[in-house]
Amino acid sequence: MFDMKRSRIKELFLSQPIGTDVKICGWVRTVRSNKNVSFININDGSCVENMQVVLSPDHADYKLLCDIHTGTCVSIEGKIIESQGSGQSIELLPEKLMILGKADPQLYPLQPKEHSLEFLREVAHLRMRTSTFGAIMRLRHAMAYAIHKFFNDRGFFYLHTPIITGSDAEGAGAMFRVTTLDFNNLPLNEDKTVNFKEDFFGKETHLTVSGQLEGELGAMSLGQIYTFGPTFRAENSNTTRHLAEFWMIEPEVAFNELQENMDLAEEFLKYLIQYALDNCSSDLNFLNARFIKENEKKKQEERDEMNLLQKLEFVVSHPFERLTYTDAIEILKSSAPYKKKKFQYPVEWGVDLQSEHERYLVEKHFKKPVILTDYPKAIKAFYMKQSDDGKTVKAMDVLFPGIGEIIGGSQREDDIEKLKTRAREVGIKDEDIWWYLDIRRFGNAPHSGFGLGFERLMLFVTGMSNIRDVIPFPRTPKYAEF
Repeated sequence: MFDMKRSRIKELFLSQPIGTDVKICGWVRTVRSNKNVSFININDGSCVENMQVVLSPDHADYKLLCDIHTGTCVSIEGKIIESQGSGQSIELLPEKLMILGKADPQLYPLQPKEHSLEFLREVAHLRMRTSTFGAIMRLRHAMAYAIHKFFNDRGFFYLHTPIITGSDAEGAGAMFRVTTLDFNNLPLNEDKTVNFKEDFFGKETHLTVSGQLEGELGAMSLGQIYTFGPTFRAENSNTTRHLAEFWMIEPEVAFNELQENMDLAEEFLKYLIQYALDNCSSDLNFLNARFIKENEKKKQEERDEMNLLQKLEFVVSHPFERLTYTDAIEILKSSAPYKKKKFQYPVEWGVDLQSEHERYLVEKHFKKPVILTDYPKAIKAFYMKQSDDGKTVKAMDVLFPGIGEIIGGSQREDDIEKLKTRAREVGIKDEDIWWYLDIRRFGNAPHSGFGLGFERLMLFVTGMSNIRDVIPFPRTPKYAEF
């Protein structure tokens, strides 16, 4: 390769170094030729913009053009000049050109045409080379950085909680088992059940559904912590909002009660969205144009009233509506969709609200994000603090337009007897969470926390409609490719 130091295309568009000799490396997006000149568009992944390389037939390396196709990887040295055409501010006049890796145009799947998202999931090992998925992944990085910055700047400590666990934080049972046992020669007890004492950990273990329980231990020692890691659910769900492997952010704060928990969640979401607006304008502008184009394809009654950028600006500039689950049920029962029997799922006190109900509250009734509180005890996790009425818990869900629930949280139960009783009701034995109960025995205090599904945040920030398109390699039922 040539001796000159490589420049990233993003840096060149920012600095506009006209008249400077530079070197770029990247993958060819398109090649256009006529008898007078050829235009090669190069992208190196640093930004959504391509660098246009102008190659004339009398160039010493023009013969290489026959091997340069979409997907070819090249290294080019040349001079930055002001662009003579529309569509870009600068372009590159090459002096030296080298092919680093060929791409057979008969085999390379990402031809210069529009591909469906369904097709691109089948070639997820290459889809990050497209403009759409390059923008999504850069935004994913920016949001991950902003999450760490938000908590670091507020004195939180980043806690690494276990991925392999012997407890079910949700009490739901939809977990992936972790084992080293030989399925062809399983050790059995006398009653023919599997003897997990022979397994690697000497007990039954699973991939975690949440780092929350261990996060609470950290909060009750360090004051305020957050986790940010992968979590797993073995639900046989093929919806556009569910993954078997996804990432969660879970802050836990000692001495916080429900009100402070809601304040933290609202501040957190607004900070992240504002960070994206302030730092990711090129990618957001590209995704906004895509959002508008896709919106125009929808039926009139299904179209979004706001484009992507307007949605993001709207969320950061308006306070979230706060109301109880009981009030939400009354609003839903008074709604036109309920009276006209257009809701697919029932609406009555005690049911778990579905996405259609949550989105009605957010998109039709209040027309802004909503925080619902005080859910029925029976539909919420065992660790949520029970209210004095004996029927509800001090839970909170943040609901977003187009998404539904984006955050779920609560004040945690600090009454050890109530906690043990509720855990037993959902099938969790005291001995399985003895360490969790201990923080109620030794130096007990009120504390609260919540979980933000990272991919659901990414759905909102990018304007994408399927959660499989905001994670590099989605894991879903019957699908663990790449």
